[in-house]
Amino acid sequence: MLPATHALLSRWTPRLETTRGVTMVFSGEHCGYVIGMLLGGFLSDHGFAGGWPSVFYVFGTIGCVWSAAWFLLCHSSPSAHPRISKAEREQLEATTGINSKEVVDKPKTPWRKFFTSMPLLSCCVGKLAHLWGYHTLTNGLPLFFYDVLGFSMTNNGLMASLPYLAASGMMLIAGQAADWLRAPGRLSTTTVRKIFCVCGMVLPSILFIVVGFLGCDRAPVVLVMIAAMACQGCAWSCLSVNPLDLSASHAATLVGITNSVGTVASIVTPIVIGQLTYRSSTISEWRKVFYIAVGVEWFGTIVYLLFGSGEPQNWQDEAK
Repeated sequence: MLPATHALLSRWTPRLETTRGVTMVFSGEHCGYVIGMLLGGFLSDHGFAGGWPSVFYVFGTIGCVWSAAWFLLCHSSPSAHPRISKAEREQLEATTGINSKEVVDKPKTPWRKFFTSMPLLSCCVGKLAHLWGYHTLTNGLPLFFYDVLGFSMTNNGLMASLPYLAASGMMLIAGQAADWLRAPGRLSTTTVRKIFCVCGMVLPSILFIVVGFLGCDRAPVVLVMIAAMACQGCAWSCLSVNPLDLSASHAATLVGITNSVGTVASIVTPIVIGQLTYRSSTISEWRKVFYIAVGVEWFGTIVYLLFGSGEPQNWQDEAK
């Protein structure tokens, strides 16, 4: 789904507004997490058809209604949309850098250039590092809140949903701020991407270290965790948008590559958390989990700062 989303965004979003476009999409995704967790719990306890089956009926129905609207209203490019004006279509094609001919006659995929490109490879490393910290929070927070802070299952669900709301709000703010900074006469896209990379990975890692020394004092720990997830939201204004910077024509393929590498983090982090906490889920064991996340995020940040770029590569000039 993510590559397809970026393919659409590359054709519908002006180049100087790509950050806010991508962050709006991911912000909605995180709002969906919160709604799903809260509504799913409510339906399980009070829903029809025996409780938990109603979760599938309700969300399945919502998905069908959304799909119908999607097929009716969404079109692959401005040139394929039957209801926009000629002036609007020409403006979108001019500001996105992708014309109707390029949509029909897709450029050849330069695989060798992809896998020898330092900007793309550094984005892959950064994506892996960012998702390591992100999944440390998403996979570890419920367990940490339950085992270390002693929250009940009901309060645990509510507390675990708050960081998603913080991340969702921060994504919208960061997206607007990044595109404002990229406006002509301000900062280069590369500089802006690297600023938000630091904000999205170094700041959360510092908060991970702080949490390890707060002990079991619930209020400050929860607040710091919420702040850490909010800071993680800044990285979407860098690493999730960067494929669109490198090549709008190949954005879907590049997102597929970077997210495939990043998915390694979603596989490995639960294993690491389990190995370090299954015998004794204490604050001292969780410090090790957080320190590993700090090391990975700092490594990814350094690699991206050295080799990352926000400028278009020459892949769009490949012979068709």
